[in-house]
Amino acid sequence: MLSEKMKDALNKQVNAELYSSYLYLSMAAYFDSINLNGFAQWMKAQAKEEVGHAMKIYKYIYDRGSSVVLESIDKPPVEWNSPLNAFEDAYKHEQKVSEMINNLVVIAREEKDYATENFLQWFVEEQVEEEASVDEIVQKLKYVEGSKNAIFMLDSKLGQRQ
Repeated sequence: MLSEKMKDALNKQVNAELYSSYLYLSMAAYFDSINLNGFAQWMKAQAKEEVGHAMKIYKYIYDRGSSVVLESIDKPPVEWNSPLNAFEDAYKHEQKVSEMINNLVVIAREEKDYATENFLQWFVEEQVEEEASVDEIVQKLKYVEGSKNAIFMLDSKLGQRQ
């Protein structure tokens, strides 16, 4: 059974993961609106992945004999100044999510909840990958800034993500 503090923190993380999905879906809509379908595809895949993260935590809460309480999801931004700006926001968001996951680990340790601490290690590792993949795109966009041909090539590459 989860402590009340741990249960509340995990429920908050479910909400944060769903917000992440909502944010990435909003970014996908932005990219679709400017005809960068590959960028949009990448964001749609990312949105789907975030729902998977939320559901993994959702299931864990029930597996530990607690209950999920869903809260409202804040409206995400809907426009960005450029693809670079959108991916910079995505990178900042992933850093925030990493901090939230780390805080969950701290709570698990404080509560001596070793099962949850172990469960959270997957998310700790996942966040390293999440930050690295978004940062790689940010760095490429910075490198090619101003080159429409390079943006279209990157759009094509990102569109291959399933």
